[in-house]
Amino acid sequence: MMLKLSLVISTSDAAFDALAFKGDLKKGMELAKRIGYQAVEIAVRDPSVVDWNEVARLSKELSLPICAIGTGQAFLADGLSLTHPDEKIRKKSIERVKKHAEVAESFGAFVIIGLVRGKREGRPYREVEKLFLESMNSLLSDTKEVRFVIEPLNRYESDFINTVEEALRVIEKINSDRVGILADTFHMNIEEVNISESLKVAGKKLYHFHVADSNRWAPGCGHFDFESTFKTLKEIGYDGYISVECLPLPGGMEKAAEVAFRTLKELIVNL
Repeated sequence: MMLKLSLVISTSDAAFDALAFKGDLKKGMELAKRIGYQAVEIAVRDPSVVDWNEVARLSKELSLPICAIGTGQAFLADGLSLTHPDEKIRKKSIERVKKHAEVAESFGAFVIIGLVRGKREGRPYREVEKLFLESMNSLLSDTKEVRFVIEPLNRYESDFINTVEEALRVIEKINSDRVGILADTFHMNIEEVNISESLKVAGKKLYHFHVADSNRWAPGCGHFDFESTFKTLKEIGYDGYISVECLPLPGGMEKAAEVAFRTLKELIVNL
């Protein structure tokens, strides 16, 4: 098994800081290809304002698949949330994520459910979970084949689904092969008691994987133990992408993407 590397890029300037590349999508895809990445993951605020025919053309021209579509900017920029207490906003949020899903399905990509799931903000867990399950079931019923990945986020960014175990409990209730986990080393480093054990518990439900170092810089610039983590991924038979989602550090967007690729490629080759 050889792990594959992907770079997270954005279709437009994003409110979210932890992207190695933001801005011109064409330049981002060309950069990823030149460095050696085997795919890109695209963070999208509103899919309806993106020329997806052009993205498809670029993807084919560069032989660079789109492996996942991010939705977090819909929450950060537009306040959309699948668990919002206002039913009208929940419905608007579901419709927005359905647009993400339509795009993702055309590329055979995952739809990421991270910040867009919303926060508890003082509400009882069960109340928020109920709304989330209803929204996810609506998304599943209104789409055909696209797969969704739920990303546990650290406590400083969200108060709803912080650990792999919590995500698994929700996924069990959703009960669909089309829903799995996106694990992120930055969030896991804060929340998981034992990262390798958490990945083993996720097992075949681990569909996608994000990497940033302990300080959210490019891998290789902090103290996260990528070697043991990658060995665990190999042990559980993970064969998806390793997607770099980090701050543009050190040295800006291009340098961060290069440092991450070099660090991760060496680890993968030596597995």
